[in-house]
Amino acid sequence: MAYPKDLLAPDEEIVVEAHTHWKALVLPAIVLVLAVAAAGTYSWWQTTLDLSPTASLWLGIAVAVVFLVVLAVWVVSPYIRWATTHFVITDRRVIYRTGVFTKSGIDIPLARVNSVQFRHGFIDQMFKTGTLIIESASDDPLEFDDIPNVEKVHATLYHQVNDVIEDEDDER
Repeated sequence: MAYPKDLLAPDEEIVVEAHTHWKALVLPAIVLVLAVAAAGTYSWWQTTLDLSPTASLWLGIAVAVVFLVVLAVWVVSPYIRWATTHFVITDRRVIYRTGVFTKSGIDIPLARVNSVQFRHGFIDQMFKTGTLIIESASDDPLEFDDIPNVEKVHATLYHQVNDVIEDEDDER
């Protein structure tokens, strides 16, 4: 899902647009496979039991409820969180938005960015992801985790900040 263009200022252009890295969906995918396998195993196992139809029905309902709760909490919720998290760099600001029912976000004007850093460990390097750290003029550094291609994003943001600084110097 792309970042809505109607939320940008007139003539503002997107330079980088990303969700958090897909590695955030690995655990939900594993849970999905295990939950489907468990439901299939239960379905097979139930045929081997000698239960009354009523007991079989209630046991089936209980298993279905547990299955749906596991899917909602461990699969659907992380996917929705991933799909609704946007990290965007425009030619004017850095935008971070997340949430469906309770939305939160932050905008950092590029003119207020003091420094840009990144950090990634061995596993993050394998997945080409990492943490982007942005220090602005008045706030503590902000850390954005699991940014895909963090080194390229870091370099792009650094160049955008320098362009804004040069434009301000030219105006003086």
